[in-house]
Amino acid sequence: MKEDQVVLEEPGFQDDEESLFQDIDLLQKHGINAADIKKLKSVGICTVKGIQMTTRRALCNVKGLSEAKVDKIKEAANKLIEPGFLTAFEYSEKRKMVFHITTGSQEFDKLLGGGIESMAITEAFGEFRTGKTQLSHTLCVTAQLPGADGYQGGKIIFIDTENTFRPDRLRDIADRFNVDHDAVLDNVLYARAYTSEHQMELLDYVAAKFHEEAGIFKLLIIDSIMALFRVDFSGRGELAERQQKLAQMLSRLQKISEEYNVAVFVTNQMTADPGATMTFQADPKKPIGGHILAHASTTRISLRKGRGELRIAKIYDRVRSFAIVGRLTQQRMLRRSGGFPSSPPPPHVLVQVAGELYACYRGGDGGVCDGRQRVGARERRACRRPYSGGAAAIGRH
Repeated sequence: MKEDQVVLEEPGFQDDEESLFQDIDLLQKHGINAADIKKLKSVGICTVKGIQMTTRRALCNVKGLSEAKVDKIKEAANKLIEPGFLTAFEYSEKRKMVFHITTGSQEFDKLLGGGIESMAITEAFGEFRTGKTQLSHTLCVTAQLPGADGYQGGKIIFIDTENTFRPDRLRDIADRFNVDHDAVLDNVLYARAYTSEHQMELLDYVAAKFHEEAGIFKLLIIDSIMALFRVDFSGRGELAERQQKLAQMLSRLQKISEEYNVAVFVTNQMTADPGATMTFQADPKKPIGGHILAHASTTRISLRKGRGELRIAKIYDRVRSFAIVGRLTQQRMLRRSGGFPSSPPPPHVLVQVAGELYACYRGGDGGVCDGRQRVGARERRACRRPYSGGAAAIGRH
């Protein structure tokens, strides 16, 4: 009875998901005709909240909608959803709907704080053969399995930009979790994108599908998000236009994840950083996409090769990446780089990284990488000691 292990739908859980948004058809009660609502659905705007997330300028670009109609639609939407403020407590209650999808690895889940988070964009980057696509395939299976905190599993949409999706991989991964092959494949919706414009157009279909099967889809995967942009835009002359298009796509992804409470997982490529050799960085490569992609991603995972088939994952950046738990002797701006401050705080100040690791910096300068400080052409070991006694055990030593 393997089929029973892949949960497609749970009525009680779905009711909570449906309460996230209001159908755009409700606008008919406020004087908006069905023809105009159909035009909005054709561009992927299927909820009242989706109207709030779209600018008047973008709505005017929809064929058949004039400025007067757009103003009327916006006014009707504001009647259905109050555009006011929430208290932090009220917002924390809404955040309780956030779920996490397991990666299939307990240690990896612990690193991510429970797994791939919904209502957020998670980015994994690395060189070729570091496991980005393999992780994407694994999530296609694990997202269908019941998880912690009442998560019942659901369907997945996979947008492939590099022709790397292989159903046979899903069968192998399904064997590991002892679930039925056909059930797993039926729950994955696949689309091949050929241009960056096509990739953007597919998001309209994604939004419509999430609305059509409310609460059923839990994960959207794009592998990889930057591949087609590197092909369609070349040289510095087109860099500004590329980044603008990329920003629009990432904004759309953020809105979809929040609107339908789904997790968004994207993979990214890397490029050589010519200026890295001047700053004595150990790894002269960086993820592409620039600051636009860096700001949009809630969690950034760095994947690299280890010995043999070993792959090493590290939190490159996260909203809650580290917190100062020691005593600062002077004001200092802490910058994040690979999960550690790129400029060390004053000597003997302890920094908590990812909620579990404490590092003590004894003098010196330069960045910290894997327990070493690189200063000029030589390396100096950094003092790193774990503490189990909590805040009381943290201080000078």
